[in-house]
Amino acid sequence: MRLDDLDARWHELTEEVTSGMKEWRLQHPKATFREIEAALDERLARLRAHMLEDAALLSRATELESATTAERLTCPECHVPLHARGVQTRTLVTQHDQTIPLERQYAVCPECHKGFFPPR
Repeated sequence: MRLDDLDARWHELTEEVTSGMKEWRLQHPKATFREIEAALDERLARLRAHMLEDAALLSRATELESATTAERLTCPECHVPLHARGVQTRTLVTQHDQTIPLERQYAVCPECHKGFFPPR
């Protein structure tokens, strides 16, 4: 995904939240304030997770192979540029218990041999 694609994608996701919430409210006309809040929070948590995933995958830090030595992230201990070691999936969980699989470039420090997913 490119930065230019975010407006359309995020608009579509926002529309899903609003239309889904409207449909839920029609199906639950006697819902309490807490029930409405829970339904909304559930939908917003999914939207938040998608936006986090998209933003994380757009990071230039994920482009280890095409980055110049000066642009590459460095090992926090050895302070040398990390080397790319293929793409792997890392699964993260948000504050609202949404699971986000991030497929990113994995990196290794050539000095201490510790492995990293780009942090940004």
